[in-house]
Amino acid sequence: MFQTHQKYTGTRYTATVASLLGAFIFVPVVLISYRDFGFVSISLAALSSGACLGLAWISWKHAELTIPSIEPQQ
Repeated sequence: MFQTHQKYTGTRYTATVASLLGAFIFVPVVLISYRDFGFVSISLAALSSGACLGLAWISWKHAELTIPSIEPQQ
């Protein structure tokens, strides 16, 4: 009979994708909508994009998922 055990089955990338969308789509759209390309707004946009990229990297590193499997142990 099969016994259940933990097996690596893939990753969860929802938070990673959301952070990347924030970095590459949301922040530039907000910057363009203000139409004020001064030093402060560009600096805040770059900082926000960097924070989103950092969060994406962290969530990508911790996205491994293990679930019970009915694969026979060898």
